[in-house]
Amino acid sequence: MKRIIYYTLFSISCLLSFSAFAHLGSISGVVYEQTTNLPLRGVNVQLTGLGKTTTTNELGQYRFDELVAAPYKIELSYVGLKTVVVEAIVLDDQTTSLKTLMVNSTLELKEVVVSAQRAHDQQLISNLDIKIRPIVNSQEVLRMVPGLFIGQHAGGGKAEQIFLRGFDIDHGTDIQLTVDGMPVNMVSHAHGQGYADLHFVIPELIQGVDFKKGPYHAEKGNFTTAGWVNFRTRNALERSFVKLEAGQFGTYRAVAGLDLLGNRLKAGRNRDKNQSAYLASEYSYSNSYFDNPQDFKRLNIMGKYHGHLSSTTYLTLTGSTFWSKWNHSGQIPDRAIESGLTGFFGSVDPTEGGETSRTNVNVQLVTVTPRNHTIKNQLFYGNYNFELYSNFTFFLEDSINGDQIRQKEKRNLLGYNGSFSTQNDVGSTQWTTTLGVQYRQDFTKNTELSHTKNRTETLNRIQFGNINELNASVYADELVQVSNQLTINAGLRLDFFRNQYEDLLAAPLTTKQASAAILSPKLNVYYTFNNRFQLYLNTGRGFHSNDTRVVVPQGGRQILPPAYGSDLGAIFKPFPKLIINAAAWYLWLQQEFVYVGDAGVVEPGGRTRRQGIDLSVRYQITDHLYADVDVNTTKPRAIGELEGQNYLPLAPIFTTMGGLSVQNNAGFSGSLRYRYIGNRPANEDNSIVAKGYFVTDMQANYSRKNYTLGLSVQNLFNTRWKETQFATESRLQGEAAPVEEIHFTPGTPFFARLSLTVFF
Repeated sequence: MKRIIYYTLFSISCLLSFSAFAHLGSISGVVYEQTTNLPLRGVNVQLTGLGKTTTTNELGQYRFDELVAAPYKIELSYVGLKTVVVEAIVLDDQTTSLKTLMVNSTLELKEVVVSAQRAHDQQLISNLDIKIRPIVNSQEVLRMVPGLFIGQHAGGGKAEQIFLRGFDIDHGTDIQLTVDGMPVNMVSHAHGQGYADLHFVIPELIQGVDFKKGPYHAEKGNFTTAGWVNFRTRNALERSFVKLEAGQFGTYRAVAGLDLLGNRLKAGRNRDKNQSAYLASEYSYSNSYFDNPQDFKRLNIMGKYHGHLSSTTYLTLTGSTFWSKWNHSGQIPDRAIESGLTGFFGSVDPTEGGETSRTNVNVQLVTVTPRNHTIKNQLFYGNYNFELYSNFTFFLEDSINGDQIRQKEKRNLLGYNGSFSTQNDVGSTQWTTTLGVQYRQDFTKNTELSHTKNRTETLNRIQFGNINELNASVYADELVQVSNQLTINAGLRLDFFRNQYEDLLAAPLTTKQASAAILSPKLNVYYTFNNRFQLYLNTGRGFHSNDTRVVVPQGGRQILPPAYGSDLGAIFKPFPKLIINAAAWYLWLQQEFVYVGDAGVVEPGGRTRRQGIDLSVRYQITDHLYADVDVNTTKPRAIGELEGQNYLPLAPIFTTMGGLSVQNNAGFSGSLRYRYIGNRPANEDNSIVAKGYFVTDMQANYSRKNYTLGLSVQNLFNTRWKETQFATESRLQGEAAPVEEIHFTPGTPFFARLSLTVFF
């Protein structure tokens, strides 16, 4: 009876509205997360029965206008939080204000909605993964991206080698990595272009992982060819904690996070002025599984403040510092194992190693005006130091002293990201316009490539100089929700680079400059048939810059070669607890100049083409058991080369990863995960093959109110595998002639670690 009366009143109100159209009301709301009591961005908000949907903005706000006077029901949903339904009564010429708390709950895939609202920014897969399988170590940070593989070949201290979408990305040449919007990639780095070391991130502090494959976002510039990834760190700690880990191979780790403000302000009545602050630190030590102890040490310290200065503005201040030092065993040629010169976990040159550090300051100020204009300002600064000793060819160039090299630099980088967004409704069409400005400048001192011996003696300097590199850009982005089904996004980006190199080895000293610019258009279309099925077409132009030491000798020619990409894909929920994301894609690069920091030379790669299919599936088997699988196939080829001579070395052809994850109400959680990469060419004619591998990892946790016990096992079945592989020409001591063959770094054997986390 109550329901009949409700709908009768609603119908009468709708009829009366036609004769009194001018008297309309509004609903304005703010959504908070209960554990932190901070506003929640990206909540799906639906006006039940009317088909109107929106998402909360940077301040957790949403609004519905032009509503007839009547009672309404509003449904709020967010991945990993319990869906909330609230009721509101709208009166003529008045705004009804609501405040809603959302609480954690067991993840239900049936509640995940394929939405037309801001479809270009939708992050279904990443949001699901971060909730189902939390990151447990630094390597898992990057593996959250479906189809992305990494390889470590320097004892854990060097940035990982990255593989994605038919790219051997090296250490970051074709993927843009950021943390809270601050760049990770280093331009004109001593070791290689785009070098991206994420080890300054403490895994336990990661709140979310946003990513997109391809060059389709106007906001994303340099290195965004294969895609981009942004790691969002927590604005607040739910509770203070201490975590201790111990494992095989002399491995120890301690992490602590201290909530500096506690619950004093969380209990306040005015939630609009909530603030949080915390301090966290991590120390790691390991000798690792190599025959020569790695003596690996890493220290991280991070502090963060997040405060709402008013009901419309919040300020975020983040500071961090990181230091790491290690020895590593380097790459081993196959023949060294076969001859008995060294074991599988041995070394040819045991004096390799390195030391690196990075200190960051990141300031973010966001304002949402009463007219729903969003203004973002971000300033960042970083001080970075790097020193690496490597030996890839052993005695190829110097048969007496060996070929060890040192790569070293000191760097300061600073930058600014700013944007202005406005949202307007014209009838049933919603327009979101964003204008942005970005600036970054890198200053390096004494960037060095030298020939060394035993990590103690400098034999001669090959390159030595100072770099000053500037990148300024502007962009415009238009997101138009034409209807409840159709969304169109168009963007245009302009990047300008100025490169300067001071050669300290030249006599007299010389300083040369070069500059270039590139225009990158984007066009994306999304059609959402219903809350279970969406088709999309992404198209765009992107680029990666080249090293200043390449740009200046080239005189500014061909230093910003464009990349053209397109994705045709679908997000599909055939059943309430099954989500499928599939895409067929194509990427064409005009030129792939590669600066090989190990040799101080330029290798032009020419034009290339990559095409493939990506498939991601997430399925909830039971209330507490989840399955996921990612399958990626690629055909990477060089253009203009003879058939059979046109392979792209080390480019992945077939990869898959996936697993089972469990979360239950009794405190047990865990996962069993696999990753597989198929055989792939190691050189242009496929005469040398990098062998694939299949590795399985396991994680198990038992949680109570104030503590969590954990067991982590890498390589559960103790598979012998080669984590990184290269076709390298080298000469061992005493050999009459050089040999080109696979050189590799062995992958982790069975590696178990126990952890205890205490909350207070």
